[in-house]
Amino acid sequence: MYLPKIKQVIDEMQQVVVGQEKLLNRLLVGLFTGGHLLLEGMPGLAKTLMVNTLTKILQLDFRRIQFTPDLLPADLIGTMIYKPKLGDYEVKKGPIFANIILADEVNRSPAKVQSALLEAMQEKQVTIGDITYQLDTPFLVLATQNPVEQEGTYPLPEAQLDRFMMKIFVDYLSKEEELQVMRRMANMDFKHQTKALLTKEDVQLVREAINNVNISESLERYIVELVFATRRPLEYNLREESKYIQYGVSPRGTIKLNLAAKALAYFDGRDYVLPEDIKEIAPDVFNHRLMLNYEAEADGITSRMVIDSILRKVAINR
Repeated sequence: MYLPKIKQVIDEMQQVVVGQEKLLNRLLVGLFTGGHLLLEGMPGLAKTLMVNTLTKILQLDFRRIQFTPDLLPADLIGTMIYKPKLGDYEVKKGPIFANIILADEVNRSPAKVQSALLEAMQEKQVTIGDITYQLDTPFLVLATQNPVEQEGTYPLPEAQLDRFMMKIFVDYLSKEEELQVMRRMANMDFKHQTKALLTKEDVQLVREAINNVNISESLERYIVELVFATRRPLEYNLREESKYIQYGVSPRGTIKLNLAAKALAYFDGRDYVLPEDIKEIAPDVFNHRLMLNYEAEADGITSRMVIDSILRKVAINR
């Protein structure tokens, strides 16, 4: 069982990154279940540092792509370059050909670039010219959005948001954590030699172990009930919540919640899922799939508030 190794990975990460335990946990859930993550938070919260450190520990290829309004799909996936000496075209692969991609400020680029990224996420392949290339395994995209600056952005449509397994809100550190960061990073001589602990093959073996985690039929049905409560709230006596819901969670949400709950159980050293696993990670799986209406915005109601209410009111053995 690879659980001790995963704990070593977490310990090694915490030698470099202070705090952000939830983000690290969700990052590992995404990596070991093949689910892409959408991160929303202010700049400077160690998102790039965390991902870069993790790729060194797992010996994976990492690329950071800064999305800008003038970015083209070819800048992402690659293009054909004519070589006069050869009298033929040569393929120049783009930065998408890596194991982990950090798509920084993904909503800064036009729809064509977003579409190229999301196609690679879904199909795990890229077509350049008339040749299709399979992307390496594992392949994980972490896309970031700045929650403040919305001027000149191209918000991801709902159908594209649904491609992400989870949406994580990255918050500021506590006072003590920020003090620790300052003391560590204000030392210009600070260096940490990151240890390589796992390989690509190990990642695949952990995925297989998570896939074998047991989930009872009652908990499978509980996941389905939670999803249907977002689609037909009145059938679940969610009258107050029904006023604010425009669209419920898609079938992808059902699948991803099952996988994420199994991963949490595995990280906790169990080969079976508990209701607490589902309740803990459901908000991250649901919050970008549950679409609220203008009335919710006017009343200051967020998707997290609606999801928390659903988790309180929907019984496991309904």
